[in-house]
Amino acid sequence: MAFPFSTVLVANRGEIAVRIMRTLRGLGLRSVAVYSDADARARHVAEADEALRIGPGPALSSYLDAAALIAAAERSGAEAVHPGYGFLSEDAAFARACVGAGLVFIGPPPGAVELMGDKIRAKQAVAAAGVPVVPGRAEPGMTDGELAEAAHEVGFPVLVKPSAGGGGKGMHLVRDGAGLADAIATARREATSAFGNGDLLVERWIERPRHVEIQVFADAHGAVVHLGERECSLQRRHQKIVEEAPSPLLDPATRAVMGRHAVEVARRCGYVGAGTVEFVVPGDSPADHYFLEMNTRLQVEHPVTELVTGMDLVELQLRVAAGEHLPLRQEDVVLDGHAIEARVYAEDPDRGFLPTGGPVLVAVEPALPHVRVDSGLRAGSVVSTLYDPLLAKVVAWGPDRGTALRRLRRALGGTTVLGFATNTAFLADLLAHPDVVAGRLDTGLVDRLAEEARPTATPPPAHVAVAAALSLAAWRAPALRPADRWRVDDGWRPGGRAWIEDRFAVAGGDVSVRRRAATGAWDVEVELGGDGVTTFAGVVAEAAGPELTLTLGDRTLAYHRAVDGTTVWIGWQGGAWAFRREEPAGPGRGPEAAAAGEAVRSPMPGTVVAVHVAAGDRVGAGQALVVVEAMKMEHTLVAPHDGVVGRVPAEVGRQVALDELLVSVDAGAQP
Repeated sequence: MAFPFSTVLVANRGEIAVRIMRTLRGLGLRSVAVYSDADARARHVAEADEALRIGPGPALSSYLDAAALIAAAERSGAEAVHPGYGFLSEDAAFARACVGAGLVFIGPPPGAVELMGDKIRAKQAVAAAGVPVVPGRAEPGMTDGELAEAAHEVGFPVLVKPSAGGGGKGMHLVRDGAGLADAIATARREATSAFGNGDLLVERWIERPRHVEIQVFADAHGAVVHLGERECSLQRRHQKIVEEAPSPLLDPATRAVMGRHAVEVARRCGYVGAGTVEFVVPGDSPADHYFLEMNTRLQVEHPVTELVTGMDLVELQLRVAAGEHLPLRQEDVVLDGHAIEARVYAEDPDRGFLPTGGPVLVAVEPALPHVRVDSGLRAGSVVSTLYDPLLAKVVAWGPDRGTALRRLRRALGGTTVLGFATNTAFLADLLAHPDVVAGRLDTGLVDRLAEEARPTATPPPAHVAVAAALSLAAWRAPALRPADRWRVDDGWRPGGRAWIEDRFAVAGGDVSVRRRAATGAWDVEVELGGDGVTTFAGVVAEAAGPELTLTLGDRTLAYHRAVDGTTVWIGWQGGAWAFRREEPAGPGRGPEAAAAGEAVRSPMPGTVVAVHVAAGDRVGAGQALVVVEAMKMEHTLVAPHDGVVGRVPAEVGRQVALDELLVSVDAGAQP
């Protein structure tokens, strides 16, 4: 059957836009990208057949402007719109507007989007169909007081969550009444900001729960099938970071029951297209699964289902949207092997997983058998804190779970992003943990392990510091050689080679690297945080662009590198370290350092959304000072000690950089 459209506008950005375009190219269909000013150099813009700017205005709102998106489709000659996930993908009004403009909306009918997009109505409809739901209270328009009353009725601990949206945003676990009011206020504010709807509901929190979801597909002719399950229990702060198919928890009988429940949910709401029915499952009793929500769109984790079923879910979406019958029956669905996906995020594990961002200096993806990478990254683009922190997904397939895990760990070791911190190394460590290897999963496991495994930043290996120092020397050399011979950075002196010292600040401690040129090589001494000196004799360095190879005795190691001002970035086996070169102490530096000790600085790039103090206010240790928002999540910064507020550079609405001064608190001042 020929498609009734030849050009598809992808109303999204990042890795999902790139992934959709891949299928469009394979089917001979033309793709149109849209972009905000912040995304002018993004990968999805470069890979589309045509790209249209949908600014001006704030970058985030550009992708939420339905009128601008439809106008872009009309300008480009697109006959269809694929919304991806996030943004307007579950906005019934946008779906209706597309259809009203004569465009094919590659998604479910607006009525199904409305029903299942409202978690309160969805729970009511599903319960009426006989599908078990999580105990709680879900009523439209509940006030703060009614939510508090419901929490006490359900019994702590409870989960306060938005009725609209998903992705863990605005979701808060409350273990007792003391933190309930603040959790409700914060959840409502975050839900309104992220989804334009502040309605909340309360559910009983199930201890050590597992998150299992069923992929469903339906056509416009009444056929509905499920494509098996995905386990998404490895989450951090309710945000999925690792998903796999099939679940190591379910047996065939439980899988069949959950599949039937998911198909029934899809039938009840008149569903068409790709959707996911999510369940929370007690780890010690998988038969007692409860409906959580239905996502009326393609899921971030859809690649694991594609790898175990051999199906292209985006192609199925396109064919169903074109009016075709589903090309399979339930008995045709066979799961082959095991697939696991890890999400690479712009976040810093050494800073409590706070959001990061900035220019992409180097981006390297693994090219390995049975490994797939869905990525929105390319060198030269900029990662903004205005958007979700997801950068890429690394996915591995194996004939069994153990093989898939090993392949994924190897693939993460070959993934490098330089320019800001990511969670890549943390993911590799997580996948090697005995509980993960054994399949003993629950939605709180990652948060517990993060607290246990990385209480402080881990110093880099000494050889990585060698790579940083020699990279800096190589970068400086071309600029210095034409100048005075005495200024060349190789330690040359009339009486012999001298030692050259570089001092760096790096996560995990300060580093001193002393190097001296030898014949065609370097002798190097490294001191990491006062832990003694490691000596490397006759180090040979070979550099080509962002690649660096060091031969240290009988050991040869390969790195990726980038220099950004006085910061040297080194990537090795999935880890990335920023070595910030420290200038020698000079006049005026002492008072500045002292003042910094009393400063409250932004722990990530973001936007100031609230300022609670003014100059001259007396504050107590732990008192809220400023709220910074990044990646649609709020972070409250508190007073480090009792004192009086001095400077307050923070202003509501202001964009701030990592480590930028927000408030100073003087412990000795008098009001």
